[in-house]
Amino acid sequence: MKKILTTAIICAGVCCLTACSDFLDEVPKSQLTSADYYKTEAQALANINYLYRTGAMGQIGSAGSAYVGCFSTVTGMLTGYFSNNYEGQEVICRYSRELTRQQYAMQISGTMDGVWDNCFRAINVANGAILNIPNIPMSEATAAKYVAEAKFFRAFGYYFLVKTFGAVPFYTEPYERAENMELERTDPTAIYAQIETDLKEAVNVLPAQTFAANSHRITKYAAAMMLTAVYMQQGKYADAAQYARIVIDSPHGLTTNGDLEMNSAFNKLRSIDDLDESIYAIEYDGTIDWSDWFPTYAFNASAASSGLFSTYSIFESVYGVTDQFLNIYETNDLRIQPNQFFHWNYTNPENGLTWTSEEAGNWYYYDEDALLNTGHGTKDWNIFRYAEALLDAAEAIAQSEGVTAEAAGYLAQVQARANMEGKTVAAFTSELQGLSKQAFIEACWTERLREFPLEYKIWDDCLRTGKFPVISTTDPGKVTYVDLVGARNGSGATFKESDLLWPISVNELQRNSKLEQNPGYN
Repeated sequence: MKKILTTAIICAGVCCLTACSDFLDEVPKSQLTSADYYKTEAQALANINYLYRTGAMGQIGSAGSAYVGCFSTVTGMLTGYFSNNYEGQEVICRYSRELTRQQYAMQISGTMDGVWDNCFRAINVANGAILNIPNIPMSEATAAKYVAEAKFFRAFGYYFLVKTFGAVPFYTEPYERAENMELERTDPTAIYAQIETDLKEAVNVLPAQTFAANSHRITKYAAAMMLTAVYMQQGKYADAAQYARIVIDSPHGLTTNGDLEMNSAFNKLRSIDDLDESIYAIEYDGTIDWSDWFPTYAFNASAASSGLFSTYSIFESVYGVTDQFLNIYETNDLRIQPNQFFHWNYTNPENGLTWTSEEAGNWYYYDEDALLNTGHGTKDWNIFRYAEALLDAAEAIAQSEGVTAEAAGYLAQVQARANMEGKTVAAFTSELQGLSKQAFIEACWTERLREFPLEYKIWDDCLRTGKFPVISTTDPGKVTYVDLVGARNGSGATFKESDLLWPISVNELQRNSKLEQNPGYN
């Protein structure tokens, strides 16, 4: 049994009743944090475990709806390279893909409420834990570890909010009374400074183990990976390289190919939990908290109409990839082959029914036991993988130190794993060292697109680089990078400055008179 998952689910209800889980909700007076609650180590652990199931994680790795994915799937649709086949109902997907959100702030307000409320809910619980846990009788080492985990999740929440909204209200003390809750927006620079401080402290305190070896609790390497991402987002490349190296020198490592078919690294990542490549993941379990509709996202609606499976009644392509995006891959790239990341044909081995589609389905979401037997997905969702540490390190070193053999070697490891012709890491490394600095950096960007197509990282990369990848429709593997603002996305819409941030929900504007809407939204 996964140790953290059981306790987290059992304790979530306790924490909702005892922590200020409704800060900035419609009725903020109904549930308030009180230091009176933090009396025992068990109570402290309950609130820390609650953080594993709420906040920013739910915006990245949840599948609570059959018709629309988590919020991070919607951000990917801004690129026009991904779409939701049910966007007639889930209009936020269409408005995002067409870059028309500015006209429909009211219609998408519910989604923005969810992002805002869930992140601030986790932040307030983390603030309470950070303040009160040091005063609870327990060993200093245990208290320090719990506080470090809370700081990780506070940092995660603020990081997600800043990327989404820009300046947001900022506080580091828990709200215990419904007083002085109308806060002005704080410049992201100040918020990033606190995020960095929290994560540095977490790196220094948390165990130097893999995520799996640490009973699925946050580790030194998960905090270092998050801090790397934070530095990358700000363009602080020397700092990013420092923390990426910490992860690279950890017990984590790339998953290897057993073959180039169903035992490939990518099929292992799809189907196996607790691989050394997994630095931080959201846990799912078949009896306690399963992955909701995730397995159905592997197909489109025709899977339901054909009766392909009896375990689920609805199938929708909530994060459908376009043919243009698939042209990011060269023909000898393992990741574009059928049944690696994507698929176009499937035969149910139990009833012989076949699904065929001209649109690519997302094989990476396929959960065999859930679809064929249980209706309960169990595959954990990776937030950070070792491959990302390699690619971050490669780019950060190139940005800050130049195209060194070290940087080239890190990028080469990811490229070699995906190569179907036996080209070695050494051969890739030698070749990459011949690139100019800008060409090498763009090669890192391209490799991120190829390595994480279904893990919702594309829009963050567009934001941090200020560039948009124009993928050739004729030449496989060819991509050029142009300035993001003014570029046309994959659906032909033109990016505006106001597309870089999301609107604050109408409800939040009504609750807090000190908030102002982001420019461009009505």
